Amino acid sequence: MKQYFKLFDFKQEVNYKTEVLSGLTVALALVPEAVAFALIAGLSPLTGLYAAFMMGLVTSILGGRPGMISGATGAIAVVIVVLAKMHGVEYVFAAVILAGTIQFLAGLLKLGKLMRLVPHPVIFGFVNGLAIIIFTSQLTQFKDASGNWLTGMPLYIILGLVLLTIFIIWGLPKITKAIPASLAAILVVFGIVYFFNIDTRTVGDIASIKGGFPPFHIPNIPFTWDTFMLILPYSAIVAGVGLIESLLTLNIVDEITETRGRGNKEAAAQGIANIASGFFSGMGGCAMLGQSLINVSSGARARLSGIVASVSLLIFIMFGSSLIEQVPMAALTGLMIMVAVGTFEWASVKTINKMPKSDILVMVLVTLVTVILHNLALAVLVGVIISALVFAWDNAKRIRARKSVDAEGIKHYEIYGPLFFGSVGAFNDKFDVLNDPEEVIIDFYESRVVDMSAIEALNKITERYKKAGKKVHLKHLSPDCRRLLADADKIIDVNVLEDPTYKVVVDQ
Repeated sequence: MKQYFKLFDFKQEVNYKTEVLSGLTVALALVPEAVAFALIAGLSPLTGLYAAFMMGLVTSILGGRPGMISGATGAIAVVIVVLAKMHGVEYVFAAVILAGTIQFLAGLLKLGKLMRLVPHPVIFGFVNGLAIIIFTSQLTQFKDASGNWLTGMPLYIILGLVLLTIFIIWGLPKITKAIPASLAAILVVFGIVYFFNIDTRTVGDIASIKGGFPPFHIPNIPFTWDTFMLILPYSAIVAGVGLIESLLTLNIVDEITETRGRGNKEAAAQGIANIASGFFSGMGGCAMLGQSLINVSSGARARLSGIVASVSLLIFIMFGSSLIEQVPMAALTGLMIMVAVGTFEWASVKTINKMPKSDILVMVLVTLVTVILHNLALAVLVGVIISALVFAWDNAKRIRARKSVDAEGIKHYEIYGPLFFGSVGAFNDKFDVLNDPEEVIIDFYESRVVDMSAIEALNKITERYKKAGKKVHLKHLSPDCRRLLADADKIIDVNVLEDPTYKVVVDQ
Protein backbone atom coordinates (compact mmCIF):
# COMPACT_ATOMS: atom_id res chain seq x y z
CA MET A 1 0.00 0.00 0.00
CA LYS A 2 1.35 3.43 -0.97
CA GLN A 3 2.59 5.69 1.77
CA TYR A 4 1.61 9.33 1.60
CA PHE A 5 2.56 12.34 3.63
CA LYS A 6 2.32 16.09 3.41
CA LEU A 7 5.30 18.43 3.24
CA PHE A 8 5.00 22.20 3.42
CA ASP A 9 1.91 22.07 1.17
CA PHE A 10 -1.07 20.93 3.17
CA LYS A 11 -3.26 20.66 0.08
CA GLN A 12 -0.86 18.35 -1.74
CA GLU A 13 -0.66 14.61 -1.13
CA VAL A 14 2.83 13.30 -1.84
CA ASN A 15 3.96 9.84 -2.90
CA TYR A 16 7.20 9.41 -0.94
CA LYS A 17 8.73 6.83 -3.29
CA THR A 18 7.97 8.74 -6.47
CA GLU A 19 9.27 12.01 -5.08
CA VAL A 20 12.59 10.51 -3.93
CA LEU A 21 13.24 8.60 -7.16
CA SER A 22 12.30 11.62 -9.28
CA GLY A 23 14.62 13.78 -7.22
CA LEU A 24 17.52 11.37 -7.77
CA THR A 25 16.89 11.37 -11.51
CA VAL A 26 16.88 15.16 -11.63
CA ALA A 27 20.07 15.32 -9.55
CA LEU A 28 21.90 13.14 -12.07
CA ALA A 29 20.66 15.31 -14.94
CA LEU A 30 21.68 18.50 -13.12
CA VAL A 31 25.37 17.57 -12.89
CA PRO A 32 26.44 17.91 -16.54
CA GLU A 33 24.13 20.87 -17.11
CA ALA A 34 25.52 22.85 -14.17
CA VAL A 35 29.11 22.05 -15.14
CA ALA A 36 28.51 23.02 -18.79
CA PHE A 37 26.82 26.32 -17.91
CA ALA A 38 29.60 27.25 -15.50
CA LEU A 39 32.19 26.64 -18.21
CA ILE A 40 30.15 28.75 -20.65
CA ALA A 41 30.27 31.60 -18.12
CA GLY A 42 34.02 31.20 -17.77
CA LEU A 43 33.73 29.97 -14.17
CA SER A 44 34.81 26.83 -12.32
CA PRO A 45 32.46 23.78 -12.46
CA LEU A 46 31.85 23.98 -8.70
CA THR A 47 30.43 27.50 -9.15
CA GLY A 48 27.69 26.05 -11.31
CA LEU A 49 27.12 23.05 -9.05
CA TYR A 50 26.86 25.23 -5.94
CA ALA A 51 24.36 27.43 -7.75
CA ALA A 52 22.30 24.39 -8.75
CA PHE A 53 22.25 23.17 -5.14
CA MET A 54 21.35 26.51 -3.59
CA MET A 55 18.80 27.53 -6.23
CA GLY A 56 17.15 24.13 -6.15
CA LEU A 57 16.94 23.89 -2.37
CA VAL A 58 15.61 27.40 -1.69
CA THR A 59 13.03 27.45 -4.48
CA SER A 60 11.84 23.95 -3.63
CA ILE A 61 11.09 25.05 -0.07
CA LEU A 62 9.87 28.62 -0.66
CA GLY A 63 8.78 28.69 -4.30
CA GLY A 64 5.29 29.09 -5.68
CA ARG A 65 5.31 25.96 -7.84
CA PRO A 66 5.85 22.57 -6.16
CA GLY A 67 7.67 20.16 -8.45
CA MET A 68 9.50 22.85 -10.41
CA ILE A 69 13.30 22.63 -10.52
CA SER A 70 15.70 25.59 -10.46
CA GLY A 71 19.44 25.69 -10.97
CA ALA A 72 22.27 27.20 -12.99
CA THR A 73 21.04 27.96 -16.52
CA GLY A 74 22.49 28.83 -19.89
CA ALA A 75 20.55 32.09 -20.15
CA ILE A 76 22.18 33.39 -16.96
CA ALA A 77 25.60 32.12 -18.07
CA VAL A 78 25.38 34.07 -21.32
CA VAL A 79 24.61 37.28 -19.41
CA ILE A 80 27.43 37.05 -16.85
CA VAL A 81 30.20 35.71 -19.09
CA VAL A 82 31.40 39.21 -20.04
CA LEU A 83 31.39 40.35 -16.41
CA ALA A 84 33.32 37.24 -15.36
CA LYS A 85 35.99 37.68 -18.04
CA MET A 86 36.44 41.44 -17.55
CA HIS A 87 36.20 41.75 -13.77
CA GLY A 88 36.38 38.27 -12.23
CA VAL A 89 34.18 35.92 -10.26
CA GLU A 90 33.83 38.23 -7.21
CA TYR A 91 31.87 40.72 -9.30
CA VAL A 92 29.71 37.88 -10.57
CA PHE A 93 28.77 36.94 -6.99
CA ALA A 94 27.89 40.58 -6.25
CA ALA A 95 25.83 40.90 -9.43
CA VAL A 96 23.90 37.72 -8.58
CA ILE A 97 23.12 39.05 -5.09
CA LEU A 98 21.85 42.34 -6.52
CA ALA A 99 19.80 40.46 -9.14
CA GLY A 100 18.23 38.38 -6.39
CA THR A 101 17.34 41.54 -4.50
CA ILE A 102 15.60 42.92 -7.59
CA GLN A 103 13.67 39.67 -8.05
CA PHE A 104 12.64 39.60 -4.40
CA LEU A 105 11.31 43.15 -4.68
CA ALA A 106 9.45 42.18 -7.86
CA GLY A 107 7.75 39.40 -5.92
CA LEU A 108 6.84 41.74 -3.06
CA LEU A 109 5.40 44.25 -5.54
CA LYS A 110 3.36 41.43 -7.13
CA LEU A 111 4.84 41.96 -10.59
CA GLY A 112 4.39 38.27 -11.37
CA LYS A 113 0.96 39.10 -12.75
CA LEU A 114 2.69 40.74 -15.73
CA MET A 115 3.10 37.24 -17.17
CA ARG A 116 -0.57 37.51 -18.11
CA LEU A 117 0.60 39.83 -20.87
CA VAL A 118 2.55 37.03 -22.56
CA PRO A 119 0.36 35.63 -25.40
CA HIS A 120 0.11 31.91 -26.06
CA PRO A 121 1.95 32.05 -29.41
CA VAL A 122 4.91 33.59 -27.55
CA ILE A 123 4.86 30.72 -25.05
CA PHE A 124 4.70 28.22 -27.95
CA GLY A 125 7.67 29.91 -29.61
CA PHE A 126 9.62 30.04 -26.34
CA VAL A 127 9.01 26.36 -25.60
CA ASN A 128 9.77 25.19 -29.14
CA GLY A 129 12.94 27.28 -29.29
CA LEU A 130 14.09 25.92 -25.94
CA ALA A 131 13.38 22.35 -27.10
CA ILE A 132 15.52 22.91 -30.19
CA ILE A 133 18.33 24.38 -28.06
CA ILE A 134 18.20 21.39 -25.69
CA PHE A 135 18.35 18.98 -28.64
CA THR A 136 21.13 20.73 -30.56
CA SER A 137 23.22 21.15 -27.41
CA GLN A 138 23.36 17.35 -27.12
CA LEU A 139 25.01 17.04 -30.53
CA THR A 140 28.35 18.10 -29.02
CA GLN A 141 28.51 14.63 -27.44
CA PHE A 142 28.91 13.21 -30.95
CA LYS A 143 32.06 15.26 -31.54
CA ASP A 144 35.63 14.75 -30.40
CA ALA A 145 37.80 17.22 -28.46
CA SER A 146 38.76 18.97 -31.70
CA GLY A 147 35.16 19.58 -32.65
CA ASN A 148 35.08 16.97 -35.43
CA TRP A 149 32.24 14.47 -35.74
CA LEU A 150 32.98 11.05 -34.33
CA THR A 151 33.42 8.19 -36.75
CA GLY A 152 33.82 4.44 -36.58
CA MET A 153 33.48 2.52 -33.31
CA PRO A 154 33.35 5.55 -30.93
CA LEU A 155 30.34 6.87 -32.90
CA TYR A 156 28.61 3.47 -32.94
CA ILE A 157 29.12 3.05 -29.19
CA ILE A 158 27.70 6.41 -28.12
CA LEU A 159 24.89 6.19 -30.69
CA GLY A 160 23.93 2.74 -29.46
CA LEU A 161 23.95 3.81 -25.81
CA VAL A 162 21.89 6.93 -26.58
CA LEU A 163 19.32 4.90 -28.51
CA LEU A 164 19.16 2.36 -25.68
CA THR A 165 18.50 5.17 -23.21
CA ILE A 166 15.75 6.58 -25.42
CA PHE A 167 14.18 3.15 -25.87
CA ILE A 168 14.09 2.50 -22.10
CA ILE A 169 12.60 5.92 -21.34
CA TRP A 170 9.97 5.37 -24.04
CA GLY A 171 9.18 1.73 -23.38
CA LEU A 172 9.50 1.17 -19.62
CA PRO A 173 6.37 3.18 -18.63
CA LYS A 174 4.33 0.85 -20.86
CA ILE A 175 5.46 -2.07 -18.66
CA THR A 176 5.74 -0.59 -15.17
CA LYS A 177 5.83 2.78 -13.46
CA ALA A 178 7.35 1.48 -10.24
CA ILE A 179 10.60 3.31 -11.01
CA PRO A 180 11.04 6.48 -13.09
CA ALA A 181 12.02 5.47 -16.60
CA SER A 182 14.72 8.14 -16.77
CA LEU A 183 16.47 6.82 -13.66
CA ALA A 184 16.17 3.24 -14.87
CA ALA A 185 17.72 4.17 -18.22
CA ILE A 186 20.68 5.91 -16.55
CA LEU A 187 21.30 2.95 -14.24
CA VAL A 188 21.08 0.37 -17.06
CA VAL A 189 23.44 2.25 -19.34
CA PHE A 190 25.81 2.91 -16.44
CA GLY A 191 25.82 -0.79 -15.58
CA ILE A 192 26.52 -1.84 -19.16
CA VAL A 193 29.40 0.61 -19.53
CA TYR A 194 30.86 -0.22 -16.11
CA PHE A 195 30.70 -4.01 -16.18
CA PHE A 196 31.68 -4.41 -19.85
CA ASN A 197 34.40 -1.77 -19.52
CA ILE A 198 33.18 0.14 -22.56
CA ASP A 199 35.32 3.10 -23.56
CA THR A 200 32.99 6.08 -23.84
CA ARG A 201 32.83 9.65 -22.56
CA THR A 202 31.71 10.12 -18.94
CA VAL A 203 30.83 13.05 -16.69
CA GLY A 204 34.37 13.03 -15.32
CA ASP A 205 35.73 13.71 -18.81
CA ILE A 206 34.03 17.12 -18.74
CA ALA A 207 35.33 18.26 -15.35
CA SER A 208 35.78 17.07 -11.79
CA ILE A 209 32.79 17.68 -9.53
CA LYS A 210 34.58 16.94 -6.27
CA GLY A 211 34.14 19.62 -3.61
CA GLY A 212 32.85 20.44 -0.14
CA PHE A 213 29.88 22.28 1.29
CA PRO A 214 29.36 25.64 -0.46
CA PRO A 215 31.49 28.13 1.49
CA PHE A 216 29.85 31.32 2.76
CA HIS A 217 31.63 34.19 1.13
CA ILE A 218 31.02 37.96 1.04
CA PRO A 219 32.10 39.20 -2.43
CA ASN A 220 35.57 40.73 -2.23
CA ILE A 221 34.86 43.94 -4.15
CA PRO A 222 34.99 47.66 -3.35
CA PHE A 223 31.64 48.70 -1.88
CA THR A 224 31.40 51.94 -3.82
CA TRP A 225 28.88 53.68 -6.07
CA ASP A 226 31.06 52.96 -9.11
CA THR A 227 30.97 49.25 -8.34
CA PHE A 228 27.21 49.36 -7.95
CA MET A 229 26.77 51.09 -11.31
CA LEU A 230 29.14 48.57 -12.89
CA ILE A 231 27.18 45.49 -11.84
CA LEU A 232 23.68 47.03 -12.02
CA PRO A 233 23.14 46.47 -15.79
CA TYR A 234 24.18 42.82 -15.49
CA SER A 235 22.04 42.36 -12.38
CA ALA A 236 18.99 43.90 -14.03
CA ILE A 237 19.31 41.61 -17.06
CA VAL A 238 19.91 38.53 -14.89
CA ALA A 239 16.85 39.42 -12.80
CA GLY A 240 14.69 39.95 -15.87
CA VAL A 241 15.84 36.85 -17.70
CA GLY A 242 15.49 34.75 -14.55
CA LEU A 243 11.96 35.94 -13.84
CA ILE A 244 10.80 35.46 -17.43
CA GLU A 245 12.21 31.92 -17.65
CA SER A 246 10.92 30.98 -14.19
CA LEU A 247 7.40 32.32 -14.66
CA LEU A 248 7.06 30.84 -18.14
CA THR A 249 8.25 27.49 -16.79
CA LEU A 250 5.73 27.84 -13.98
CA ASN A 251 2.93 28.38 -16.50
CA ILE A 252 3.98 25.35 -18.56
CA VAL A 253 4.17 23.08 -15.49
CA ASP A 254 0.77 24.44 -14.44
CA GLU A 255 -0.70 23.26 -17.75
CA ILE A 256 0.90 19.83 -17.47
CA THR A 257 -0.19 19.21 -13.88
CA GLU A 258 -3.53 21.03 -14.25
CA THR A 259 -2.82 22.97 -11.08
CA ARG A 260 -2.00 26.62 -10.48
CA GLY A 261 1.25 27.97 -9.07
CA ARG A 262 1.80 31.36 -7.47
CA GLY A 263 3.87 33.64 -9.67
CA ASN A 264 4.61 36.34 -7.12
CA LYS A 265 5.72 33.81 -4.51
CA GLU A 266 7.97 32.16 -7.08
CA ALA A 267 9.51 35.52 -8.02
CA ALA A 268 10.32 36.26 -4.37
CA ALA A 269 11.74 32.74 -3.89
CA GLN A 270 13.92 33.11 -6.98
CA GLY A 271 15.24 36.33 -5.48
CA ILE A 272 16.06 34.73 -2.12
CA ALA A 273 17.70 31.79 -3.92
CA ASN A 274 19.93 34.06 -6.00
CA ILE A 275 20.93 36.08 -2.95
CA ALA A 276 21.87 32.85 -1.17
CA SER A 277 23.68 31.60 -4.28
CA GLY A 278 25.79 34.76 -4.47
CA PHE A 279 26.78 34.50 -0.80
CA PHE A 280 27.54 30.76 -1.12
CA SER A 281 29.87 30.92 -4.14
CA GLY A 282 27.25 30.17 -6.82
CA MET A 283 26.77 31.74 -10.24
CA GLY A 284 23.02 32.19 -9.77
CA GLY A 285 20.25 30.79 -11.93
CA CYS A 286 16.52 30.37 -12.40
CA ALA A 287 13.90 27.71 -13.15
CA MET A 288 14.95 24.98 -15.59
CA LEU A 289 12.27 23.78 -17.98
CA GLY A 290 14.11 20.61 -19.00
CA GLN A 291 14.75 19.38 -15.46
CA SER A 292 11.26 20.46 -14.38
CA LEU A 293 9.76 18.33 -17.14
CA ILE A 294 11.94 15.37 -16.12
CA ASN A 295 10.64 15.77 -12.59
CA VAL A 296 6.99 16.17 -13.51
CA SER A 297 7.03 13.40 -16.13
CA SER A 298 8.46 11.07 -13.47
CA GLY A 299 5.34 11.68 -11.38
CA ALA A 300 6.62 14.27 -8.89
CA ARG A 301 4.04 16.85 -7.83
CA ALA A 302 5.36 18.25 -4.54
CA ARG A 303 8.30 20.05 -2.99
CA LEU A 304 10.06 16.94 -1.74
CA SER A 305 11.42 15.97 -5.18
CA GLY A 306 13.20 19.30 -5.56
CA ILE A 307 14.64 19.06 -2.05
CA VAL A 308 15.85 15.52 -2.71
CA ALA A 309 17.40 16.61 -6.02
CA SER A 310 19.35 19.49 -4.49
CA VAL A 311 20.49 17.52 -1.42
CA SER A 312 21.48 14.56 -3.62
CA LEU A 313 23.49 16.92 -5.80
CA LEU A 314 25.36 18.16 -2.73
CA ILE A 315 26.00 14.57 -1.63
CA PHE A 316 27.37 13.81 -5.09
CA ILE A 317 29.74 16.78 -4.79
CA MET A 318 30.93 15.99 -1.28
CA PHE A 319 30.98 12.19 -1.16
CA GLY A 320 30.02 10.57 -4.46
CA SER A 321 32.00 12.49 -7.04
CA SER A 322 34.14 9.49 -8.01
CA LEU A 323 31.02 7.45 -8.76
CA ILE A 324 29.02 10.16 -10.52
CA GLU A 325 32.00 11.04 -12.70
CA GLN A 326 31.73 7.53 -14.16
CA VAL A 327 28.15 8.06 -15.40
CA PRO A 328 28.22 7.85 -19.23
CA MET A 329 27.36 11.07 -21.01
CA ALA A 330 25.45 8.92 -23.52
CA ALA A 331 22.82 8.17 -20.87
CA LEU A 332 22.37 11.82 -20.00
CA THR A 333 22.37 12.75 -23.70
CA GLY A 334 19.56 10.29 -24.39
CA LEU A 335 17.66 11.63 -21.40
CA MET A 336 17.94 15.25 -22.58
CA ILE A 337 16.92 14.31 -26.13
CA MET A 338 13.73 12.82 -24.73
CA VAL A 339 13.24 15.98 -22.69
CA ALA A 340 13.57 18.01 -25.89
CA VAL A 341 10.99 15.81 -27.63
CA GLY A 342 8.62 16.18 -24.69
CA THR A 343 9.22 19.91 -24.42
CA PHE A 344 8.37 20.71 -28.03
CA GLU A 345 4.75 21.78 -28.48
CA TRP A 346 3.78 19.40 -31.28
CA ALA A 347 0.22 20.72 -31.10
CA SER A 348 1.49 24.05 -32.42
CA VAL A 349 2.64 22.28 -35.60
CA LYS A 350 -0.55 20.27 -36.04
CA THR A 351 -2.79 23.35 -35.71
CA ILE A 352 -0.58 25.79 -37.61
CA ASN A 353 -3.04 25.95 -40.53
CA LYS A 354 -5.84 26.89 -38.14
CA MET A 355 -3.96 29.71 -36.39
CA PRO A 356 -4.15 33.39 -37.44
CA LYS A 357 -1.21 34.41 -39.62
CA SER A 358 -0.12 36.97 -37.04
CA ASP A 359 0.08 34.27 -34.35
CA ILE A 360 2.11 32.04 -36.67
CA LEU A 361 4.50 34.93 -37.34
CA VAL A 362 4.96 35.60 -33.63
CA MET A 363 5.49 31.93 -32.78
CA VAL A 364 8.05 31.37 -35.55
CA LEU A 365 9.89 34.63 -34.80
CA VAL A 366 10.16 33.88 -31.08
CA THR A 367 11.43 30.39 -31.90
CA LEU A 368 14.08 31.77 -34.29
CA VAL A 369 15.27 34.45 -31.85
CA THR A 370 15.50 31.85 -29.09
CA VAL A 371 17.47 29.41 -31.24
CA ILE A 372 19.76 31.89 -32.99
CA LEU A 373 20.55 34.28 -30.13
CA HIS A 374 20.03 31.86 -27.20
CA ASN A 375 18.43 34.86 -25.47
CA LEU A 376 15.09 33.72 -24.08
CA ALA A 377 14.24 37.05 -22.47
CA LEU A 378 14.82 38.97 -25.71
CA ALA A 379 12.79 36.42 -27.64
CA VAL A 380 9.83 36.77 -25.27
CA LEU A 381 10.13 40.57 -25.30
CA VAL A 382 10.14 40.64 -29.13
CA GLY A 383 7.12 38.34 -29.21
CA VAL A 384 5.16 40.44 -26.72
CA ILE A 385 5.93 43.67 -28.60
CA ILE A 386 4.90 42.25 -31.98
CA SER A 387 1.75 40.72 -30.47
CA ALA A 388 0.89 44.10 -28.93
CA LEU A 389 1.41 45.88 -32.26
CA VAL A 390 -0.73 43.33 -34.09
CA PHE A 391 -3.43 43.68 -31.42
CA ALA A 392 -3.30 47.47 -31.72
CA TRP A 393 -3.54 47.28 -35.51
CA ASP A 394 -6.49 44.89 -35.43
CA ASN A 395 -8.35 46.99 -32.87
CA ALA A 396 -7.59 50.20 -34.76
CA LYS A 397 -9.74 48.87 -37.60
CA ARG A 398 -12.67 48.00 -35.32
CA ILE A 399 -13.79 51.52 -34.45
CA ARG A 400 -17.28 52.11 -35.90
CA ALA A 401 -20.04 54.69 -35.62
CA ARG A 402 -23.79 54.16 -36.05
CA LYS A 403 -25.35 57.40 -37.22
CA SER A 404 -28.98 58.47 -36.81
CA VAL A 405 -31.11 61.61 -36.44
CA ASP A 406 -33.97 61.59 -33.90
CA ALA A 407 -37.37 63.34 -34.09
CA GLU A 408 -35.94 66.50 -32.51
CA GLY A 409 -33.31 66.83 -35.20
CA ILE A 410 -30.41 65.78 -32.95
CA LYS A 411 -27.80 63.63 -34.64
CA HIS A 412 -26.50 60.59 -32.72
CA TYR A 413 -23.11 58.97 -33.20
CA GLU A 414 -23.10 55.60 -31.42
CA ILE A 415 -19.42 54.62 -31.17
CA TYR A 416 -18.35 51.02 -30.71
CA GLY A 417 -14.84 49.65 -30.57
CA PRO A 418 -11.88 50.95 -28.48
CA LEU A 419 -10.74 54.55 -28.98
CA PHE A 420 -6.97 54.70 -28.56
CA PHE A 421 -3.88 55.98 -30.34
CA GLY A 422 -4.30 53.52 -33.20
CA SER A 423 -7.94 54.29 -33.95
CA VAL A 424 -8.16 58.09 -33.52
CA GLY A 425 -7.61 58.66 -37.25
CA ALA A 426 -10.55 56.46 -38.22
CA PHE A 427 -12.59 58.01 -35.38
CA ASN A 428 -12.09 61.56 -36.69
CA ASP A 429 -13.19 60.50 -40.16
CA LYS A 430 -16.61 59.42 -38.86
CA PHE A 431 -17.85 62.97 -38.25
CA ASP A 432 -19.33 65.45 -40.74
CA VAL A 433 -19.01 68.62 -38.66
CA LEU A 434 -20.03 71.15 -41.34
CA ASN A 435 -23.18 69.30 -42.42
CA ASP A 436 -24.29 68.05 -38.99
CA PRO A 437 -27.31 69.70 -37.22
CA GLU A 438 -26.92 72.25 -34.41
CA GLU A 439 -26.83 69.58 -31.70
CA VAL A 440 -24.89 66.30 -31.71
CA ILE A 441 -24.64 63.42 -29.22
CA ILE A 442 -21.62 61.11 -29.25
CA ASP A 443 -22.50 57.95 -27.31
CA PHE A 444 -19.69 55.76 -25.89
CA TYR A 445 -21.89 53.05 -24.37
CA GLU A 446 -20.22 50.38 -26.53
CA SER A 447 -16.79 51.99 -26.57
CA ARG A 448 -13.98 52.83 -24.20
CA VAL A 449 -11.71 55.85 -24.23
CA VAL A 450 -8.35 54.23 -23.52
CA ASP A 451 -5.46 56.70 -23.57
CA MET A 452 -4.38 60.34 -23.87
CA SER A 453 -4.40 60.15 -27.67
CA ALA A 454 -8.11 59.34 -27.44
CA ILE A 455 -8.69 62.21 -24.99
CA GLU A 456 -6.92 64.59 -27.37
CA ALA A 457 -9.11 63.32 -30.21
CA LEU A 458 -12.21 64.14 -28.16
CA ASN A 459 -10.91 67.60 -27.36
CA LYS A 460 -10.24 68.27 -31.03
CA ILE A 461 -13.64 67.05 -32.21
CA THR A 462 -15.42 69.23 -29.62
CA GLU A 463 -13.29 72.18 -30.71
CA ARG A 464 -14.32 71.59 -34.31
CA TYR A 465 -18.00 71.61 -33.36
CA LYS A 466 -17.49 74.71 -31.23
CA LYS A 467 -15.89 76.63 -34.10
CA ALA A 468 -18.85 75.62 -36.25
CA GLY A 469 -21.21 77.05 -33.59
CA LYS A 470 -22.68 73.69 -32.73
CA LYS A 471 -23.25 71.87 -29.45
CA VAL A 472 -21.97 68.37 -28.73
CA HIS A 473 -22.72 65.99 -25.84
CA LEU A 474 -20.50 63.07 -24.82
CA LYS A 475 -22.49 60.27 -23.17
CA HIS A 476 -21.59 57.12 -21.29
CA LEU A 477 -18.00 58.02 -20.55
CA SER A 478 -16.36 56.01 -17.76
CA PRO A 479 -15.28 57.83 -14.55
CA ASP A 480 -11.60 57.75 -15.47
CA CYS A 481 -12.39 59.34 -18.83
CA ARG A 482 -14.44 62.06 -17.12
CA ARG A 483 -11.50 62.85 -14.86
CA LEU A 484 -9.20 63.15 -17.87
CA LEU A 485 -11.75 65.44 -19.53
CA ALA A 486 -12.12 67.66 -16.47
CA ASP A 487 -10.19 70.48 -18.15
CA ALA A 488 -11.99 70.20 -21.48
CA ASP A 489 -14.08 73.05 -22.86
CA LYS A 490 -17.45 73.85 -21.26
CA ILE A 491 -19.16 72.80 -24.46
CA ILE A 492 -18.75 69.18 -23.31
CA ASP A 493 -21.81 67.77 -21.56
CA VAL A 494 -21.09 64.43 -19.85
CA ASN A 495 -24.03 62.20 -18.92
CA VAL A 496 -23.02 60.82 -15.52
CA LEU A 497 -26.11 58.85 -14.60
CA GLU A 498 -25.84 56.31 -17.39
CA ASP A 499 -22.07 55.82 -17.24
CA PRO A 500 -21.11 52.14 -16.98
CA THR A 501 -18.80 50.82 -14.29
CA TYR A 502 -15.55 49.19 -15.36
CA LYS A 503 -13.79 46.59 -13.24
CA VAL A 504 -10.37 44.95 -13.53
CA VAL A 505 -9.52 41.41 -12.49
CA VAL A 506 -7.15 41.44 -9.52
CA ASP A 507 -5.29 38.79 -7.52
CA GLN A 508 -7.07 37.46 -4.48
